[in-house]
Amino acid sequence: MPEAASVPSLAATVNQRVADALTAALPEAGAADPLLRRSDRADFQANGLLALAKKLKGNPRELAAKVVDGIGTGDVIKDVEVSGPGFLNITVSDEAIVRNLAARAADERLGVPYAEKPGTTVIDYAQPNVAKEMHVGHLRSAVIGAAMTEILEFTGEKVIRRHHIGDWGTQFGMLIQYLIEHPHELDHQDEGTVSGEEAMSNLNRLYKASRALFDSDEEFKERARRRVVDLQAGDEQTLALWQRFVDESKIYFYSVFGKLDMEIRDEDVVGESGYNAMLEETCRLLEESGVAVRSEGALCVFFDDVKGPDGNLVPLIVKKSNGGYGYAATDLSAIRNRVQELGADTLLYVVDARQSLHFRMVFETARRAGWLHDGVKAVQLAFGTVLGKDGKPFKTREGETVRLVDLLDEAVERATSVVREKSEKIGLSEQEIEDNGAYVGIGAVKYADLSTSASRDYKFDLDQMVSLNGDTSVYLQYAYARNRSILRKAGDARPVAHPELPLAEAERALGLHLDEFAQTLADVAETYEPHKLTAYLYQLASLYTTFFDQCPVLKAEGGADQVENRLFLCDLTARTLRQGMALLGIRTPERL
Repeated sequence: MPEAASVPSLAATVNQRVADALTAALPEAGAADPLLRRSDRADFQANGLLALAKKLKGNPRELAAKVVDGIGTGDVIKDVEVSGPGFLNITVSDEAIVRNLAARAADERLGVPYAEKPGTTVIDYAQPNVAKEMHVGHLRSAVIGAAMTEILEFTGEKVIRRHHIGDWGTQFGMLIQYLIEHPHELDHQDEGTVSGEEAMSNLNRLYKASRALFDSDEEFKERARRRVVDLQAGDEQTLALWQRFVDESKIYFYSVFGKLDMEIRDEDVVGESGYNAMLEETCRLLEESGVAVRSEGALCVFFDDVKGPDGNLVPLIVKKSNGGYGYAATDLSAIRNRVQELGADTLLYVVDARQSLHFRMVFETARRAGWLHDGVKAVQLAFGTVLGKDGKPFKTREGETVRLVDLLDEAVERATSVVREKSEKIGLSEQEIEDNGAYVGIGAVKYADLSTSASRDYKFDLDQMVSLNGDTSVYLQYAYARNRSILRKAGDARPVAHPELPLAEAERALGLHLDEFAQTLADVAETYEPHKLTAYLYQLASLYTTFFDQCPVLKAEGGADQVENRLFLCDLTARTLRQGMALLGIRTPERL
């Protein structure tokens, strides 16, 4: 891993100075937390003295005065004053802001350090089902999972992706048997170029025809059931035909993920079938250890706090009474594989909140079995539902589930018309309009998803998503493009930091916010909350807009040095926006 130039934020430096002064003034307090936060009364406010004075039965204002004497002013801190019952209002110098930003600008990672103790995270996200269309419900796992993967990798974590596709089950008996009896149903018009649309059309047609036959023809139903037995027994011909369904589905999956501007690697796709060889051993180990017990013929794990409406305990069923395996057997086998074979110390599941009880029971079972030991944490990054404008689950007018590909196509179409309308002023080519339309449309869909706290439901409103105003990706993309336009127009003037110059209020606000990028990423990586990064970037774009309105850049009244300093702020803002958006999987066009 290359060396990163870690640049302590001004907040961290000020926090340390206040903590040191607190310890010096009150050694008996030990390592007290100053509780430093940004403030509208000054740059920072320290609130920790109130609780400390109460604990030590002292006067908070007197304690604050002692601490102020110990902090001193100079290179970083310009002014400290006691406010209210004992708060400290702290202002940093303009010079300190610019020097810190210059240190960030000198580093290609913008001063973002690698985590002190990076580990190995296996992240389970983007899990469509073989032979079924992807719908709007598949969007969140893919978008949130991809963003968390990028963010964790950027902080130095080793991330192993796993796409746990639904590629096993009794429905394959029906599909395979139908294909045996109608062998040309999955043939392609041109084997060289098969579109995702054609692959899905084949699968859809075959699924509907086999389902109709299964429901109406008892003899076919019996043949299909026997075919399930052959599949589970590993019959060669049956497995080869099953693989055709998986391969056909992957053509479709990859085309949809391609529209989402998301790379899914074949080696990372390990579906339910990938754990088949482990299922029997998983069940045996659970039963032998007493973690699972037989109940009415099924192998179950019970929990004192999980009860049904009738008050009876509801178990996690690992093996059914008919000998079939439940989802739990597969999920527990996956945990064994990911911890013991892949060396994970964190398991992150980006899965619908409606599966929370299932995963709580699976994780607890794995702990009891010793597969999740103290050195490993398992986390469900649970997400809410995508709703329509009416606040109800998103459906078509006919009440059908919305196809994901239709949704993405419409987003790109809407965005392209917005881009085309604005493009006349800057003379974009048709190719640029189409490219930017895709970047803006897909970016809008991703940003709307990521800017909502994952656990909350959100309304899918394309009109709002592609709006140039408000908390949208388009607003951020336009802020970036406007910024790049200024840098292109700068001629011979170059972005150069001038710490000796005084800063206007809008410059200070922008500078202090730029300085928080590294800490924001550290918080997101720790809490798995990408919406904190979207909130940071939206505020950055808003502060840049205020700076742009209030502080002339190329016609700065302070002469060449001030032009260079403001270009420096523009350049660092652009780099921070581009990096932040890239981590979210959103492109930033240079001209828009």
